[in-house]
Amino acid sequence: MKTITIAGAFALMAGSALAHATLAEKEAQAGSTTKITLRVPHGCQGEATNKVRLTLPDGFYAAKPMPKAGWELQTQTGPYATPYNNHGREMTEGLREVIWSGGHLEDGWYDEFTVRGTIGKNIAPGTVLYFPALQTCANGTADWTDVSGSHDVANPAPKVTVVAAAMDHGHGHGRGHQHSSSSGETVTLGALEISNPFSRATLPNAPVAGGFMTITNTGKAADRLIGAASDVAGHMEVHEMAMNGDVMQMRELKDGLEIPAGATVTLKPGSFHLMFMDLKEPLVEGETVSVTLTFEQAGDVTLPLSIGAINAKSHGGHMNHSGHGNHGDHGHGSK
Repeated sequence: MKTITIAGAFALMAGSALAHATLAEKEAQAGSTTKITLRVPHGCQGEATNKVRLTLPDGFYAAKPMPKAGWELQTQTGPYATPYNNHGREMTEGLREVIWSGGHLEDGWYDEFTVRGTIGKNIAPGTVLYFPALQTCANGTADWTDVSGSHDVANPAPKVTVVAAAMDHGHGHGRGHQHSSSSGETVTLGALEISNPFSRATLPNAPVAGGFMTITNTGKAADRLIGAASDVAGHMEVHEMAMNGDVMQMRELKDGLEIPAGATVTLKPGSFHLMFMDLKEPLVEGETVSVTLTFEQAGDVTLPLSIGAINAKSHGGHMNHSGHGNHGDHGHGSK
């Protein structure tokens, strides 16, 4: 898909002293799902903006636009230069352009226009992704489409710089070598912070396994863990274990697990946890297993779970010879 170019359009807009249209996000991790937020600081030579067009670059896929009250939403799809693997499904095309129209953003007002998508995991750190944008007013345009990267142009396209993923994503079969330097790092996805992810080694031919971690919501709105996927499992489910009278029972949370605003929820043995169903291979202590989590609001993130002992109770846990008991872990986590 060709980059938008508007010959002479910039001559119609206000002088270079005015603020440029930029992205709220300066950096994005390779392989992560992230919001891309276009910031519109002014109109066209004093006129109100009534249409905003945002072009999405190669390297940003599976995108979805955020509707805005009072604006009509239109989208255009097109082929990707490189196919992407999206949860086991090859994507060869997708959203390439978003148009918000019919609104009225005064020259003296400010607003933001948002899409959410995934940064390709193979995008090299330091790569700059440009998101050309065009504002349309009654009698002119404000053109932010120059993708040269030059500091001398008056109409630079909004951009984001790709940075390395915070943790090794363990490609291939979803497993890789454990990296102790990154095993305790926190992965950030929007307002969510995910820390201490781990699983347990399994016996040969074991059909299931558990996944555990701590999720903190630093935002002002609740989110919900609604799904998970891994190459080593036929499918995954979000479960809880709780006492029903004198009996410990496990059940799938069909609606997912709520992560309240400002709260921390712990997935741990004997409480909330992920279930690897129909395991395709054993989980081996000392290795990692790659899991993609899906949140209702924040989107997707892929991270490695370090595989501990067969009855580990915590991240980096060793064999506990007292057996599989999880005394005191019968609560529902922090809610």
